[in-house]
Amino acid sequence: MSNSEQPKSQIGNFRSPHSSGASSDEPKKENVYESAIRSLVQVEQTFLALLADINGVILKQLQQAKLSDPKGKINPEVLDSLNCEFQTLWDQVLRNYRTLPQHSDPYKAFSIENICIIRDKGHLTENYVRYFTAFTNFVTIRGFDQVAKQTSDYWKKNKKILQGFLNDSTSETSVGVLLYRNLHEPFKNQILQYSLILTRLSQELGECSEKGLVADALQNFVDLQHFINQVLDEASLTKILWKSLGHKARDTLCTPERRINEDSKTIPIALSSGKSSGDRILLFNDILAILQGSNDITCYNLTTVWVDCLSEEDSGKNCLRIITPEEELLLHTKEAPQKALWHWKINQAIRQSLEGKRDFPLWGGSKDCQLLLSRFASYTFKKESKFKNALYEGDWNCGKPHGKGTMKWPDGCNYSGDFHDGLEDGFGIYLIPGISSDGFNCYKCHWKCGVMQGYGICEYEDDTTYNGYFKNNLRNGFGTLRGTEMGNHPFKYTGHWENNIKSGYGIWDDPNRGQRYIGMWQDDFRHGQGIVVTQSGLCYQGTFISGKMMGSGILLSEDNTIYEGEFTEELVLNGKGKLTFPNGFTLEGTFSNQWGDNLQASGILSTCRKEEDLKTAEKIQLDLSELPMEERWQGIYRPFQEFILHGCQAEMEESYLGFHTHSRKELRKSQDYLFCHRTNADAVDTAENIVGELSKLNLLEDMKHYLETAFESTQNPLGKLLKTLTLAFQATYSGVGANKHLLTMAKEEVLFHAEKITEFIKILHMGLQTDESHLCEPSDRRKREEFNSYTLVLPLILPRFHPELYMMYMLYHEKEDALYWQGIIHLGLLPDTQLLEFLEVQKHLWPLQDLTLTVNQRYSLVRDECFLSAIECFQKISTTVDPELKMITFMKTYDEIEKTVARVLEKEYKLPMDDLLPLLVYVVSRAKIQHLGAELHFIRDMMDPCHEGGLHDFMLTALESCYLHLQKEEIRNSCIGE
Repeated sequence: MSNSEQPKSQIGNFRSPHSSGASSDEPKKENVYESAIRSLVQVEQTFLALLADINGVILKQLQQAKLSDPKGKINPEVLDSLNCEFQTLWDQVLRNYRTLPQHSDPYKAFSIENICIIRDKGHLTENYVRYFTAFTNFVTIRGFDQVAKQTSDYWKKNKKILQGFLNDSTSETSVGVLLYRNLHEPFKNQILQYSLILTRLSQELGECSEKGLVADALQNFVDLQHFINQVLDEASLTKILWKSLGHKARDTLCTPERRINEDSKTIPIALSSGKSSGDRILLFNDILAILQGSNDITCYNLTTVWVDCLSEEDSGKNCLRIITPEEELLLHTKEAPQKALWHWKINQAIRQSLEGKRDFPLWGGSKDCQLLLSRFASYTFKKESKFKNALYEGDWNCGKPHGKGTMKWPDGCNYSGDFHDGLEDGFGIYLIPGISSDGFNCYKCHWKCGVMQGYGICEYEDDTTYNGYFKNNLRNGFGTLRGTEMGNHPFKYTGHWENNIKSGYGIWDDPNRGQRYIGMWQDDFRHGQGIVVTQSGLCYQGTFISGKMMGSGILLSEDNTIYEGEFTEELVLNGKGKLTFPNGFTLEGTFSNQWGDNLQASGILSTCRKEEDLKTAEKIQLDLSELPMEERWQGIYRPFQEFILHGCQAEMEESYLGFHTHSRKELRKSQDYLFCHRTNADAVDTAENIVGELSKLNLLEDMKHYLETAFESTQNPLGKLLKTLTLAFQATYSGVGANKHLLTMAKEEVLFHAEKITEFIKILHMGLQTDESHLCEPSDRRKREEFNSYTLVLPLILPRFHPELYMMYMLYHEKEDALYWQGIIHLGLLPDTQLLEFLEVQKHLWPLQDLTLTVNQRYSLVRDECFLSAIECFQKISTTVDPELKMITFMKTYDEIEKTVARVLEKEYKLPMDDLLPLLVYVVSRAKIQHLGAELHFIRDMMDPCHEGGLHDFMLTALESCYLHLQKEEIRNSCIGE
């Protein structure tokens, strides 16, 4: 831009000092503003003209030199960056100039905020910082020297022009120096002019509200001057350093952005113990370099370097410990001030490297470097270890991965999750590539000290999944391994593991064969006492050795045929035995061959029938007497017990609960969960809340309400325990396992779970005191009766087990219920009065006034209206699974019968047993409860023992008598007309 093109100052845009409404101070302020604006306009005009000349004479030629550089000595990226930042800064100055008052609306009220170097000081400063960063990058790689050599003829012709751009009458003849000065001195001078203008403005304003804005802007440009001087000094020192180094060191270390911060030749520092005295230590803005001899150069990226001052007791005087991910170094100085300076400079360099920018203004000074202990950084491990060649990106603490991060190996293995003290620790997802190109094995587990420890979910390439506990990277404890139908052989194992093999109690499902094995395992084989149930209803029990059934056992067929004798393997009979047929005949002798049509036998056939033997065959129960209930599910109870006995520690909570997703579709959600800020508040109830809330509760109803909520949440340890027990129960007794011969075993298992959970609740209720004498046992007898497994826990957990358990009750009582139902159907054909008469209910107890008669209708034709309230009450028995509530329903039914009789007799009347039983039979027959036998036996088995001999026991016995009465042949086959 030539001088003729420069816009003239338009001071007329300012309001006149004598304008209407102006205060006495306004003329003085406006004169001050006018003077500052006039000075700024002149400075900007001059600077813009100079920038245009520098661009035309120097920058364009530099770009041309880059294109004509056949040997590539001029770094094109750095030169392009310099040119780009020059153009950006030039545009900024031009925009600021155009916003000065002479270009604004002449009637626009002027304020000090309109001055561009105050209004846009932030953007302007940023552009200057970026320009000088690009400029010094070009300086450190000797860019101007290379350009001067490349186009020396051009610069010889234009040397006087270059000299003319400078303020002093320099006699400098070096083109490189002239280029260096021309591309930074005008900018420094311009910043100085801004400072001078703001200084005069501040002095002339005096005390006013605008002075603070001016002072802030002035300080900003003063800081910018210091910053520029510093980066220029660093660039010069770095350029000198590169010249002093050998070719290998220079080629290894020299990059445009790298600056020397400190040199052991300037402030002595050396490596301790066993290193050469000729070692040289260089601190750059991004690395710490150690030069040993002329060829050995070790570089440590500052993003993964930690520095620690050691006390004299630790390693002697004036030592610094340098910590890196794979190595520790000791540096020592002769004097304490030297140590302090190195320590400060290394920490400042680390902080700026992590922030990715230089301090402005100058070094960070008072910033807390202790915060540098924890940081986010990336590092590729090189030395021999489990992490060799792996790239880690994530949180660090004092040289070790600590927090959340991702470890990636070149072979495609990937771990994302929590780290502690350099090892995987916490929740993490580990991916291992599979054989196919798109397959992988996924481990979503809790980790401890670098190994899988605690609850985890593993999804394998072949679609097999494992949900359960780990120890030292191996399946250990309770877990479920499932093979899908997509595989060649679908299966499911639910049980105990030891060092990755099935060991202990477990259940094996084989859908292809329609079989389920329930029993002991050893070394991945069925070994010990076990039971096999089949889809056809056949089941057998015996001792298994290395996967084969050997020795004596018992076999129950679907038609109630029983074999008791010797086996050599599954369903292969070999040796002495006894065969009992459904009709009661027995064959005792020697058997051989496979069970079925090919069975061979020789012995004595007995045709004597005993009714007791026939009933025994139908009701025979299988069990695992050699394996007590408390030993079967240790893998489920042990983790919970360890968790509560360790005080429900927060660090153990996630390991036990396993906050994991359950499918590959939710893998991304799992990874999002890894890097969110997780606290124990993620759970519905934290471990501390469990102890705190439960220990404050004393009333049974309050405890029930709390436990009801706890059991519903799998993020509550009690809910997690119940869910796991439920899954194990379903794995045992659902589907193929729903066999009437397993009813006793299932019933005992439910009652054992209720008792065991109650014990744990007592421990939690006492605030984790494990001494049995301190367990919660209320003093008076009534409270002790309330606080037991039947009243506190069983009603809450029964809904989880009821479907499978009740199915076995129905199967077990199928024959009796069929007879009972025949009686119900037969009696249902009778009208009310005829049924009452048939059941021999005394006529003075008949509620005939309850019968609603239509025109010409007789009492003998009305049905289902007598004792209607009692019938409707009794029908509610099937609406709950709680035995206690079922008994309450019985009692209410009895009350409704007595109320009806009292209304008929118009007086209070206590029914004697002779009157009560016929009325109960009537109500039961009209209520039409299916599977009443299963209901009654379920209640009897699950009823609180404290009710034995009491009113509840009496009423239940009465109902059982009614049930048996309805099965009698005279009821089922009575003549309706009689």
